[in-house]
Amino acid sequence: MQKPKKVALAYSGGLDTSIIIPWLKENYGCQVVAVCGDIGQGGEELSGLEAKARKTGASECYVADMREEFVSEYLWRLVRAGGEYEHKYLLGTSIARPLLAKKQVEVALATGCDALAHGCTGKGNDQVRFELTYKALAPHLRVIAPWREWDIISREDAIAYAAKHKVPIAQTTKKIYSRDRNIWHISHEGGALEDPANAAPDDVWMLTKSPRKAPDKPTDVTIGFEAGRPVSVNGKKLSAVSLLEQLNKVAGDNGVGRIDLVENRFVGMKSRGAYETPGGTLIMAAFRELEALTLPKDLAHYKQKLALDYAEMVYNGLWFTPLRESLDAFFDVACQNTTGEVTLRLYKGSFQPVSRKSPYSLYSLDIASFTMGAEYDQKDARGFINLIGLPIQVRAAVEKAAKQSKKKSV
Repeated sequence: MQKPKKVALAYSGGLDTSIIIPWLKENYGCQVVAVCGDIGQGGEELSGLEAKARKTGASECYVADMREEFVSEYLWRLVRAGGEYEHKYLLGTSIARPLLAKKQVEVALATGCDALAHGCTGKGNDQVRFELTYKALAPHLRVIAPWREWDIISREDAIAYAAKHKVPIAQTTKKIYSRDRNIWHISHEGGALEDPANAAPDDVWMLTKSPRKAPDKPTDVTIGFEAGRPVSVNGKKLSAVSLLEQLNKVAGDNGVGRIDLVENRFVGMKSRGAYETPGGTLIMAAFRELEALTLPKDLAHYKQKLALDYAEMVYNGLWFTPLRESLDAFFDVACQNTTGEVTLRLYKGSFQPVSRKSPYSLYSLDIASFTMGAEYDQKDARGFINLIGLPIQVRAAVEKAAKQSKKKSV
């Protein structure tokens, strides 16, 4: 197979993608175009990124501000769907990969690249998420996955390769956590976390305070929604990015948003990670409380079933598919009346809902009250119970008759 002449690399400036630039040039003799998306990973990660990419051998580097698109078109869809993987994981890494891969493809096509490359390991889910996006948007471009080709087999090897090629990195053999950060969350893997018998060390956490050091007084925060989209905090309308940043701050200060998870990877193995999703944890909780007010029972229960499918699709990288788009159309309609405000009370790592309001609330105080009223005739319950219980009653009668017949035959 002919070697590619120009490769677009999904570039973060982390350990793996930093050493991939010189590795591609060394093994393929190609130009490397580094493509990075700003999805809220923070100034420290983005500072000097273009200079670093060029210094390590990239011929071009593109850093795109994708924060508003990420929050509005990806995260808010996840919220409306109620997507949560295996009871805990709010899909912070999973939901970002299709967007990053889409931008990588756009740059590759615009700059005349004939191949795409990523730094995902052969054991992880991200290789699937990136490459399924490539197949959907640019199936004609060749894909290079160095972790499936080179003889580097560990992060220690990668660090040694970086030292040999004078590639500046933040990781050391003593500080070896693998982290992925964006405006929704940060994940921590590797090091002491690899053994699920080990408690997560205190120095792992970065976005949230220890609950022990959180304020001694509760903090109330009110989140407003319109048609399932978060739009305000404490009554103030905000842009999508500003809203999430503000909720990240208040949740993080109160120690909210940590999970420690053993998950089932798409590629067939279990892995252990520590995740912090401060603002997202509050948003998802408030959204569920608002849905409890506004959704009819049958729609609410059916939506719960589809939420599981949606979360698994996102986790598995199946974003650019007709099924995901069709599910989003369903959730858009299902959430058209999910408008209102929910107040949560935060205290030392925990939170509770204290107020729920919606102009579309289906909760009727006249009906739900224990006080007798004209809106609900309690005598109607007798017929309702008789109809619902008819099959149960018939079955019980049949079983009784069968037992009596058996006794007579004996």
